[in-house]
Amino acid sequence: MAELKRSEIKAIENAMAFPRGFGYVLDFSDRTFDEYFQDEFGVEIHAEQFNTLGSSKRNRLLSYLHQADNSSALRVLRSLWDLREGLLSEHEGALCLENAVKDGEPLLKVIERLQGEPDSVSTDGIRKFAPDRTLEELVADIERSLAANKPEVAIDHLHTYCMKRFAHLLRIRGIECGDDEPLHSRFGKYRKQLMSERQLHEFTDRALKSSISILESFNDLRNNHSLAHDNKILETFEARFIFSTINAMLVMVRTLEAGRYES
Repeated sequence: MAELKRSEIKAIENAMAFPRGFGYVLDFSDRTFDEYFQDEFGVEIHAEQFNTLGSSKRNRLLSYLHQADNSSALRVLRSLWDLREGLLSEHEGALCLENAVKDGEPLLKVIERLQGEPDSVSTDGIRKFAPDRTLEELVADIERSLAANKPEVAIDHLHTYCMKRFAHLLRIRGIECGDDEPLHSRFGKYRKQLMSERQLHEFTDRALKSSISILESFNDLRNNHSLAHDNKILETFEARFIFSTINAMLVMVRTLEAGRYES
């Protein structure tokens, strides 16, 4: 759960009041606000759980931020900040602009604080890519571990997620993947197929190639430094770095797949 001070909540409210006034969220209508949360974050912001403070857009936003972990809250606030900056540029020259800029400065400090929080590890690359109860529980457990600032506990399940992810990407292409096939081999097959399907820049290919050796090392981490077995687990700071590295790779894969085999 994101721990926001009352002064930080006020900073969010004041920043979001531009340009329509206090109680609004930027220039969103109810419809576009719902669509924004669904499309950008996969969140049904109109759900009952986010009406705890009231049904207005402002109240639903605050309710979400109170319930979200630091990483999720940070993603939303960064996105809203970017949208606000765009609106400010459209209103350049307006008499109210100077005050609006000042009203936004405290929000930037809230974002900077959350960025420094230990549990602000991004999970942008981790998503439910198929109707599968095991997958749903896996993703939920990873998110719970990160929300508790325990990325070292999530390492084992992150590896399992990757195994399922690349098996899925191979199978939807009609490529066989054995249950005992290691993670780096699955990724190697995926990279080879991907390069045959489309023209990618040399840098992207090199990045994909380097991921094979990273994932081979990740196999060792899972077997010898995670809760998969009776191991001495990683320090939190190192697990956070490893999690972020694997997540960045998953984000790249998600981007490569968008609009092709997946939505």
